[in-house]
Amino acid sequence: MQISAVAHGRDVEFPVPDARIPSGPLSQKWQKLQRSISLVSPNNRPKYRIIVVGTGLAGSAAASALGELGYNVESFCIQDSPRRAHSVAAQGGINAAKNYRNDGDSVYRLFYETIKGGDFRAREANVYRLAEISTKIIDHCVALGVPFAREYGGMLANRSFGGVQVSRTFYARGATGQQLLLATYSALCRQIALGKVIMHPRTEILDIVLVDGHAKGVIARDLVSGEISAYSADAVVLATGGYGNIYYLSTNGRGSNATAIWRAFKRGAAFANPCFTQIHPTCIPVSGDYQSKLTLMSESLRNDGRIWVPSKKDDKRAPEIIPESERDYFLERLYPAYGNLVPRDIASRAIKRICDEGRGVGPGGQGVYLDFSDTIKQKGIDYLKERYGNLFDIYRDITGENAYRTPMRIYPAVHYVMGGLWVDYHLMSTIPGLFVLGEANFSDHGANRLGASALMQGLADGFFILPVTIADYLARVGPKKISTERSEFIAQQQEAVEKNKKLLSIQGKKTVSQFHKELGTILWNRCGMIRNGSGLKEALSQIIELREQFWKDVKVGGANEGLNQSLEYASRLSDYLELAELMCMDAASREESCGCHFREEYQTPEGEGIRNDKDFAYVSVWFYRGKENTPLLVKEPLVYEETQFAIRSYK
Repeated sequence: MQISAVAHGRDVEFPVPDARIPSGPLSQKWQKLQRSISLVSPNNRPKYRIIVVGTGLAGSAAASALGELGYNVESFCIQDSPRRAHSVAAQGGINAAKNYRNDGDSVYRLFYETIKGGDFRAREANVYRLAEISTKIIDHCVALGVPFAREYGGMLANRSFGGVQVSRTFYARGATGQQLLLATYSALCRQIALGKVIMHPRTEILDIVLVDGHAKGVIARDLVSGEISAYSADAVVLATGGYGNIYYLSTNGRGSNATAIWRAFKRGAAFANPCFTQIHPTCIPVSGDYQSKLTLMSESLRNDGRIWVPSKKDDKRAPEIIPESERDYFLERLYPAYGNLVPRDIASRAIKRICDEGRGVGPGGQGVYLDFSDTIKQKGIDYLKERYGNLFDIYRDITGENAYRTPMRIYPAVHYVMGGLWVDYHLMSTIPGLFVLGEANFSDHGANRLGASALMQGLADGFFILPVTIADYLARVGPKKISTERSEFIAQQQEAVEKNKKLLSIQGKKTVSQFHKELGTILWNRCGMIRNGSGLKEALSQIIELREQFWKDVKVGGANEGLNQSLEYASRLSDYLELAELMCMDAASREESCGCHFREEYQTPEGEGIRNDKDFAYVSVWFYRGKENTPLLVKEPLVYEETQFAIRSYK
């Protein structure tokens, strides 16, 4: 299909990528696909080699599942162990529509609440499949040994998360991500021991290699020796997480980065909705300029904690002496139907507005209280310790405060990205043979992710979807032994070497961290929780100027050979400086407010976002067109077959 794509005012003919969504009723699409796609027989699977990049939940699940099926897998891990993947940091839980509480939950309800939570900017078919698969994930994880919390009678326990009115979140205290990652890691280790998976720890992917237009390998750097090598395969899977660290301060692990997906973008993989970045409301506030990251306090705490501020401005009294009549439980006041469990984007903006009014608490007034005193009075401290004990310990270790006695202080921070590489229903990018899983793709969350859905997506993609859909691609192309001595591999390997040499040769005066901090400040102020047209225009100018300064004045120590974390950091930041421009371009092009993309020009008098379904009900799909040309925007229309656009209200 051809449409008129928009590239900064110039009309260019460009194809909208085919999402390959099966026809028929929504509830039958996934089954129909599984019945109709091509398969690879068990005897033929050992003839194929698949590269899986990333060892978080999505990557470890994919590598272990593919190995179990009989494929040969090469797994690349940027850490020293898959156990250190950022998935380990997820705290609150994982969603599944099993309706254990008999409170009206269903696959359709999970599907609809995810669509609504994403402010009607997600692809309907992908979201329904995610809800459908969710019930299998829990059973699979129990079989892998995940110690989910249980009720007294032995049934798995549930709790609620934002944006829903049922209890569907399964959890392991405040360490659900850790327990799920250990389970997928154990499945991965089984395949390593059987020789079906070859693990490459401390290795970073620097490029994707295409042969005849298909993804057939990667260029990688050994982070210990510094050696840059080429690896070939029949298909490549990226499961490298999100790019929230572009803001400098975020809740992401410091190793999380955008290099793999950005280099894939520059090789032809379309980037979708890059401006959709999630701000999480319950993070420990910034305490000083020395910080390099922020710490999340799980959204699950909002089940038992009430968020409030003093009713009067500049009230410096200790929270325990402020009487109930002088407290404003503003989320309960503004959104009575959901109260403290409104979605993350809505809670974050409400917290910011309250603090901007001068009613924030703590240093600089950048915080609100998350208070557990009512729950302690009703159920006791032991109840909280059983459900969230380690979270209270984390808070105490970082702040020195006992949240059982004094309310936690929280403030919004960058947490997750809904944007990522565009994928079709098969999870394949616009580069044939390049599949993208988890947070690295855009597919399931629209303009805002509901809490406890990231773990659900990662495991669904890795364990249940990719092993089915990748077989269709492999069966069609057949196994081929691709030599890394081909010109495509040699040329891109040399490109990577030359880029590192260039970074080392600049010998400027500013550290990589200084540049990163400046970039993060620009994005947070202009393309963060609040955006507007003039601010985005200013940000674009500032980012281009900062990028030029970076290539003239960055100071990178050490050598190309051996361990050099300064060089790693500089290489990743060079990608951020390009991605940041695309994020602001995308935000400027979307003249509406939807989910986490909140344009000040488009809001109600009460401060709620105004969506424009007539003009912006589409996925923004960006294509790279070379260093000298502006990326090209095409639009994948969002067509809802079984849902209808509606005002997103949680009141």
